[in-house]
Amino acid sequence: MDKKWGYLSIVAAMIFFGISSTFNKILLSDIHPISLAALTYIIAGLFLIGIRFSPLKDKILNILNQKTKPDDSIKAKDYGILFLTAILGTVLAPIIFLNGLNATTAVNTSLLMNSETLFIILIGFFFLKERFVKKDYIGFSFLILGTIFLTTNGHIENISISSDFGNILILTAAFFWSIDTSLGKLLSVKRDLLLISAIKCSIGGIILFLISLILNLSFEIPLYNLPYLLTIGIVSVALSFVLIYFATREIGSARVGSIFPLSALFGAIFAFLILGEPFSFLQLLFGFLMFLGIFILYKNGKYQENV
Repeated sequence: MDKKWGYLSIVAAMIFFGISSTFNKILLSDIHPISLAALTYIIAGLFLIGIRFSPLKDKILNILNQKTKPDDSIKAKDYGILFLTAILGTVLAPIIFLNGLNATTAVNTSLLMNSETLFIILIGFFFLKERFVKKDYIGFSFLILGTIFLTTNGHIENISISSDFGNILILTAAFFWSIDTSLGKLLSVKRDLLLISAIKCSIGGIILFLISLILNLSFEIPLYNLPYLLTIGIVSVALSFVLIYFATREIGSARVGSIFPLSALFGAIFAFLILGEPFSFLQLLFGFLMFLGIFILYKNGKYQENV
């Protein structure tokens, strides 16, 4: 398949992800973060299961696997990786993320999610024995500066756990999602991306649902907010999971990682347009600095893959 479909897929996924911060912010005024995460992933899982066992299954898989030779088998080891990524990416990260979003702005949340790329690089450096060239240190420094500024809202000298707690939670969620993304490339070579995505969402949804029941949390949301919930579950989660797996297979995890921060840009724009949240010049400047750092790291550098 033409590589352009890999690029188009990841850009589409980033738009879908971008709007989720704004819609989640709206929903959090009426529902607990854990309940919201549970409903989101249950909806995503049910949607993907419905597609997986519908007449559309073969058509979709044939399109996704056109001109590629994916692995038809899913081994016990693959299910182990899938379960681990489900715990990290659909249980721990969403709980932490939504609690963080509840304590900070959607604009800051979107921009801070750029730090996922930073964590992916750190994982490669410390655990995969990857090393930087001189140019990479410049990009790495830009990412760190942008992350520190946005985490502390520009008051680096007055950083405190209490005032910056929401931002710190967003960074923690980004870390868990970075592990999820790093492990996810091992699953992207499988043929049945619908089944893999459905299992991942369902595991997360069921665990989060049980946690909500144990904590006696309510699942009630106003009927007029239902479209936001369905959009997040079906579009921002279910479709995005499939598109990201597909894009990783088509253009490689490094290129996917370099495009991933677009979700931050789209998220900040949606938060500004829909919620009317302020988008200051300094936020724009340091957000751009993070984008520039990512561009330096991936453009003809250490982290550009041969695909």
